[in-house]
Amino acid sequence: MRMAIDESAAAQGVSSPNPPVGAVILGRDGTVVGRGHTQPPGGPHAEVMALRAAGAAAEGATAVVTLEPCDHTGRTGPCTAALIDAGVAAVYFAVADPNPTAAGGAATLRAAGLNVEAGVERCAAESGPLRPWLFRQRRGRPLVTVKLASTIDGRIAAPDRTSRWITGEQSRRRVHAQRARLDAIVVGTGTVLADDPALTARADDGALLPHQPSRAVMGRRAIPVGARVADGIAPLHHIRSHDPAAVLDALDEALWVLVEGGPSIIGAFLAAGLVDEIDAYLAPMVLGGGAASVEIPGITTLTDAHRFSLAAVDTLGDDVLVRLTRTDDAV
Repeated sequence: MRMAIDESAAAQGVSSPNPPVGAVILGRDGTVVGRGHTQPPGGPHAEVMALRAAGAAAEGATAVVTLEPCDHTGRTGPCTAALIDAGVAAVYFAVADPNPTAAGGAATLRAAGLNVEAGVERCAAESGPLRPWLFRQRRGRPLVTVKLASTIDGRIAAPDRTSRWITGEQSRRRVHAQRARLDAIVVGTGTVLADDPALTARADDGALLPHQPSRAVMGRRAIPVGARVADGIAPLHHIRSHDPAAVLDALDEALWVLVEGGPSIIGAFLAAGLVDEIDAYLAPMVLGGGAASVEIPGITTLTDAHRFSLAAVDTLGDDVLVRLTRTDDAV
């Protein structure tokens, strides 16, 4: 199952709005004979990809899947039928499908005589690449991550507005790897006008990674002709509103959204209660002045603070990544 979870990471961002699922086929002797992950919408699901890789070795084999095999016909046929037709003898899956349209796969497989085990490594699967999809199924909106990159005293730019490369190379590499698994990045028109960001996912050599997230720009000011966010590399959504809920509504098929700022945009999402986790990249420098990383009007006392739980602390070169989650967060 851990191998299937790792496999599912390759589908993240690519499969949306479908879940990023991974599957592994074990032959009769227990060796891996096939593995696969969900393809872009309209393409094969993880089980079908793994069965294709296994070929004739799928007869009498065991399928290990991160999500309960689907039992309905949409743009593709049911995965239950594919498993049964291939002669698979047993299916182990981690997470029951919460979507009533696709659920019921376990019962169909059992009725066909297959041995079915549910809940294998469920917690690991729910906290892995499936998490944003499960979040959307249960909350009706995308999972929202805020990215902060600041000095240790919370500054994102010096008083003279210089800000490039506050954090180091390893932090930037992680951000680009994360972007390659996201559905959309949100910034404000102010950031577009001031910084002209590309908002792309890039390799170390600057080459574009295979999956590029959509760009979502919120605000009423016009996006300049020639702005890099409008270069056609990825879809552009200009939401002429200052309401974070309107932004998420416009990204109606997104599973995972990254809010990259600036300070007032991040503050608006926090004030609206629409931030589920924060990735705070802290550089080992002190400015003592300049722009703060977050601006939330109206907060005057500690009791009004937005509180999060500490999820992890990692070092990235000289930087520290502090990962926070909502205290009431549950998939």
